[in-house]
Parts: sequence; C-alpha cells; structure tokens
Amino acid sequence: MISAFRWFRIAAVAEAVSWAGLLVGMFFKYVVVENEIGVQVFGPVHGVIFLVYLVTVLAMWWTERWSMTKTLLGLTCAIPPFMTVWFERRVLRERQATDRDPDEMAVS
Repeated sequence: MISAFRWFRIAAVAEAVSWAGLLVGMFFKYVVVENEIGVQVFGPVHGVIFLVYLVTVLAMWWTERWSMTKTLLGLTCAIPPFMTVWFERRVLRERQATDRDPDEMAVS
C-alpha cells in the first residue's frame, strides 16, 4: 500500500506536468494554429489531476494532522501553475528536517 505522502508527491508533480501540457495547448490554440486539440486533451486531464491533488492534500491533512493554515496553503497552491511542486518540496524539506522517512507506510 502506498502512503498518503507518496500519493501526495505523485499528484503534486502530475498536476504541474498537466499544467504545462494545458499551457502548451493554449499557446497552440490562441497563438500558433488556432487548433483546440491540445486544450481538448489536456483540459480534462488537468481537471482530473487537479481534483486528485486536492484529495491528496486533504488526505495529508487527515493522516499527518496538518494545521488548517498548511492545508489551505496546499489547496491554494493548486491554482497558480507549478506551485504544487513548490509546496511538495516545502513539505519534503520539513519532513526531512524532522528526520521522518518520506516514504514510510501509512498506518491503517
């Protein structure tokens, strides 16, 4: 079973990658060829990964007993492009500073 922390890290990076795909699709749609295929593909993909990221932040709030401030920051970081990676790195640094194993298994 994968820990909530690992799911959170995967979702944070995937959300940033899907942002990149969506931004490239928007560039091609509005600047280069006025073709919507990139947005039609990456829009729904980004939407699903966005929701998965939000769920993983809430799972971390529950399992790691995050403060409301930290949780709201994590949720807010899903809105600007690529901020989920910044937040994920911040959480990783905090965990390493307290000598916690970042890949420890969640207790069920």
